Amino acid sequence: MLYIVPTPIGNLADMTYRAVAVLNEVDTILAEDTRTSGVLLKHYGISKGMLPYHQHNEHKITQRLIEEMLAGKTMALLTDAGTPGISDPAFYIVRECIQNKIKVECLPGATAFVPALVNSGLPTDSFCFEGFLPLKKGRHTLLTALANEARTIVLYESPVRLVKTLKQLGEYFGEDRQCSVSRELSKKFEENFRGTIKEVHDHFEAKGVRGEIVIVIAGKAVSKKSKKSSTADVESEDWMDESDEA
Repeated sequence: MLYIVPTPIGNLADMTYRAVAVLNEVDTILAEDTRTSGVLLKHYGISKGMLPYHQHNEHKITQRLIEEMLAGKTMALLTDAGTPGISDPAFYIVRECIQNKIKVECLPGATAFVPALVNSGLPTDSFCFEGFLPLKKGRHTLLTALANEARTIVLYESPVRLVKTLKQLGEYFGEDRQCSVSRELSKKFEENFRGTIKEVHDHFEAKGVRGEIVIVIAGKAVSKKSKKSSTADVESEDWMDESDEA
């Protein structure tokens, strides 16, 4: 069996009781960085063997791990912070487990984009999560598409690239689009800064940036005319469906 275990995104107190219990029970802990996970395990008095499991070795060692789980071992997968699989390794081993009929259970827990989204003050009923933007290839294409996205948009970014990315977002989306940047979530110096893309850009350009970053951007405003057109299309489709049934 494989457990996917979310870990705190900053504040160690955000670990769940169940996550601690699972880590105490499994045979092996797979860790994105054994040094980072080692701090967490020491904090909770967990003594278990760890194996490094990250994007650079997952294709090499997954088959061996699958064989060990088929032989009866239970494992837990940790990443440095948050829920494995959300812009972190997990997809490949989960897929292989499913194909080999190995039970996979993902525990609920911390992930950075949820508090940032809720904290932004932007609509949360419908949103798209894009993770990290491509650094080069595909970046222009994706930004062009996202500029017309009507849902709230959630991105991850590194502190060293934040200001440059905000400048680009202003170029593609317009500097007056509403935006929120959250950093150091759950930590002592947590910051949630909201405003137009230009205001947010100027704020972080002036003060410098540290910590992990989540950017939340308002979707493109849909005009009333477009909404009426969409409603008419839906009504037309409904009428066609009824005609087909008749």
